[in-house]
Amino acid sequence: MSAGTAERRDAVRPARRSRYSRMEWRNLPTALLFIAPASIGYAVFLLWPTLRGIYLSFTDTTAFNAGELVGLENYQRMFADGVFLDSFRVTLYYVLLNIGLQTVLALVVAVLMHRLTQSLVIRGLLLTPYLVSNVVAAMLFLMLLDYQLGFVNAVIDTLGLDRLMFFGSQDLVIPTIAFVNVWRHLGYTALLIFAGLQTIPDNLYEAGRMDGASELTMFRRLTLPLLRPYLGLVLIVTVIGSFQVFDTVSVATQGGPANASNVIQYYIYEVAFSRSYDFGYASAMSVALLVVLAAVSILQFRLTRANTNDMA
Repeated sequence: MSAGTAERRDAVRPARRSRYSRMEWRNLPTALLFIAPASIGYAVFLLWPTLRGIYLSFTDTTAFNAGELVGLENYQRMFADGVFLDSFRVTLYYVLLNIGLQTVLALVVAVLMHRLTQSLVIRGLLLTPYLVSNVVAAMLFLMLLDYQLGFVNAVIDTLGLDRLMFFGSQDLVIPTIAFVNVWRHLGYTALLIFAGLQTIPDNLYEAGRMDGASELTMFRRLTLPLLRPYLGLVLIVTVIGSFQVFDTVSVATQGGPANASNVIQYYIYEVAFSRSYDFGYASAMSVALLVVLAAVSILQFRLTRANTNDMA
């Protein structure tokens, strides 16, 4: 390439950059117009309520009192509140059950779909329970698991076994609620994992078969390591959702029996809108839950290294 050609090309580059810059500025109003609805929705329904809730957590606001600043009084009260600490323990127990069972089953279902069939009909059937609202799912299982008239207890009775109080037993209520929500979210979680499996090249499995590796070996040595970033993101989303369980408890148990299913979201609701209408204290508990979820999400993100990919 001649020196003259190089000089002309270098002279053209600033002009092109200037032209592109002018075009970008002209497109800015259009871009802002497109993002305005989402930005307004984010500010009105997420950012402002969050900031308002943080402010209320430092006040003694109730439904009947505008409230004054009380500093950290609500947070001190929270850590001395036995019901709050117990509700946090119940929530943690539910999260461990729900996430453990849901993740394992969803991973198995996703791998079976990926290795055996990729039928759109099967994917649609798997997603069907997720299309049912939490309230409807809770009412459905409330009838199916009813002690006297439920179909499940009728089958148990036919087998000569003792009927079970699924929602009325302190030992069974949280596992039952976890099972209901696993049933509802399993297909959706499996499809998220299945989407990650689609990114793994088939030639890796072909090479594994040529080397004599079994399906179980390829699952441990290929699928799980390459699926790690996708599993990390799925876990973050599902853990956040599990900590916020409310609908199933509200419909099926109202926190009973004897606070055995009184998860933290339901306790916050009761304090704010059912018992004392204490918005300040309820906001403090909500902020505490926000901090816990943020910490758990960051910890999961780092432990699973969800921002890295072994295929890169």
